[in-house]
Amino acid sequence: MGAYFIGLMAGTSLDGVDAVLAEISAQAFAVRAHRYTPFPPELRQTLRRYCFADQIALSVLGQLDAELGEWFGRCALALLESAGVPPQQVRAIGSHGQTLHHAPHASHPYTIQIGDPSRIAEMTGITVVADFRRRDVAAGGQGAPLVPAFHRALFASPQENRAVLNLGGIANLTLLPKDPTQPIIGFDVGPANTLLDYWIDRHLNLPWDGEGRWARQGELVPELLKALLADPYFARPAPKSTGPEYFSPAWLDGYLKRFDEIRPEDVQATLAHLTAASVALSLKQAKPDRLLVCGGGAHNLYLLELLAEHCSCPVETSAVYGIAPTQVEAAAFAWLAWRTLAGLSGNLPSVTGARREVILGGIYPAC
Repeated sequence: MGAYFIGLMAGTSLDGVDAVLAEISAQAFAVRAHRYTPFPPELRQTLRRYCFADQIALSVLGQLDAELGEWFGRCALALLESAGVPPQQVRAIGSHGQTLHHAPHASHPYTIQIGDPSRIAEMTGITVVADFRRRDVAAGGQGAPLVPAFHRALFASPQENRAVLNLGGIANLTLLPKDPTQPIIGFDVGPANTLLDYWIDRHLNLPWDGEGRWARQGELVPELLKALLADPYFARPAPKSTGPEYFSPAWLDGYLKRFDEIRPEDVQATLAHLTAASVALSLKQAKPDRLLVCGGGAHNLYLLELLAEHCSCPVETSAVYGIAPTQVEAAAFAWLAWRTLAGLSGNLPSVTGARREVILGGIYPAC
């Protein structure tokens, strides 16, 4: 029997919190419960206004950090109530927090995640591990992506080379060679849900394009796709990381200004093609035997079809391997919390560019 850990993940899609209860030991990992809680509309609008913005008042920052900490605490307690597990049985909570800004290329590189872990610990009575990314940045890394170490633990195979694609607000890839002596490679590919969600919200007042139905009604605009793919980020070698502060509405609008008026559904279709094409370009040299897809974008059936068209290998979701796509990232931070409390490193320097492996996160004791 392992110990119970909770993972809390709020991603760049700014839609809500995934909470996972996992049982973890040195020999095994299993998800025991999962609960998704959407952000209330007012909180979501506040996050959209300030996350990845250039400026935020200190008074707003302080209150938003506190409000999110309380929200994460409630999400953890709701998960435990639905699972019938008392807080006393949980060893720790791994809280990713909500990324406010990510700037690994600043003169003094930094990454900021908010959601006060002290409040989570106080509300739940459970030790919290948080602020995972900053230690990797301090060690010279990008602070992202951190999930590839978990991908290796769950999905690596000695029989085939695999790639794991997380379709969150940003698409990121992990390349898992079958040869254990070869390094794991992971990096952010480019936009996934962040621009798709923005565009459908702007035109249809919907939070996301369920199953890609609206994008399917549109047609690819080849000239627009070519222009978007010419952005220098896509040609940059790994390690690299990015976020909605780069692939922003302003970024998209800047390209759209170069073209005559395009139907909104055609832009949506082209954005879906952008994700699929940028993934395929990233996999061109690696040539994996299989692509495993996770994240909220795994429910976008149109996007999955495009990935199958663009990529030269079988495309499956992580559900085939025993973990639902929307559970993977939250589960990863439960696992990273377990690593931290065990005194084990959680980053992969071959992925983040850090000088060395480090133990990630700060520990906020239950009492």
